[in-house]
Amino acid sequence: MKLLHTLAELRSTLSAYRHPAVVPTMGNLHEGHIALVRAAKPLGDVTVATIFVNRLQFGPKEDFATYPRTLEADYAQLDAAGCDIVFAPSEAELYPEPQGFLIQPPTELANILEGAFRPGFFTGVATIVMKLLSCTQARTAVFGKKDYQQLMVIRQMVQQFNMPIDIVGLDTLRAEDGLALSSRNGYLSATERQQAVLLSRTLKALADAIRSGRSGRSGRSDYAALEAQAMASLIAAGWTPDYVVARRRVDLQAPKVGDALVVLAAAKLGSTRLIDNLEV
Repeated sequence: MKLLHTLAELRSTLSAYRHPAVVPTMGNLHEGHIALVRAAKPLGDVTVATIFVNRLQFGPKEDFATYPRTLEADYAQLDAAGCDIVFAPSEAELYPEPQGFLIQPPTELANILEGAFRPGFFTGVATIVMKLLSCTQARTAVFGKKDYQQLMVIRQMVQQFNMPIDIVGLDTLRAEDGLALSSRNGYLSATERQQAVLLSRTLKALADAIRSGRSGRSGRSDYAALEAQAMASLIAAGWTPDYVVARRRVDLQAPKVGDALVVLAAAKLGSTRLIDNLEV
């Protein structure tokens, strides 16, 4: 496995390949990231993982400075998974000057759900992903469905810019008890880790309730009581939820009869904010 830190090194190395399959990450890797790398391997002639903690997607009160940097452990995991290239640039390498050009996703997608609670987040995500896809000459890129809204933003960006890249979404990898794997799980205390499974169980209960009573429903208002009940169950257990909602998979807008749905949630347990989703 090659470890590269500069664009010059990356471009020189990738000149021998025609179809890079890329997995963008912020490091602090867990088995969910490694599953993305394994999924990417048969999809191209070289597998590239990027590691970059992107300042642009962190809000002023978020944890950019303290976000775990675990490069040595990350490299070892990627090497064991058969990754061919790791591109881990410095901030100065990717942002040699202030980033005046930004990718602004449509407000109807970027300003709801995660975007409503993290203003500017998806501008930062779209900008760095555009840059990394360009730097790596990606022809396939693999992302996890746990960040469902992020995946949708990236898919629409690639489609609207006519980029010759296949975006692959991989199902969320979960612990045995159902908790979605996440770098932020490392912030949980032992007690909180046991309690954290309630988020996935709440989404499953919401999805089951929607499935069982779906026929004959007339529109989005029919789900309001179920969403409120899910929110109340988290609050009663000591969580601070931001949202628990049912939305259309295609655009995350309010659902109508016959739509394919996804249920999504974001909530704080102690000081740790977790997100999860489940396709219905």
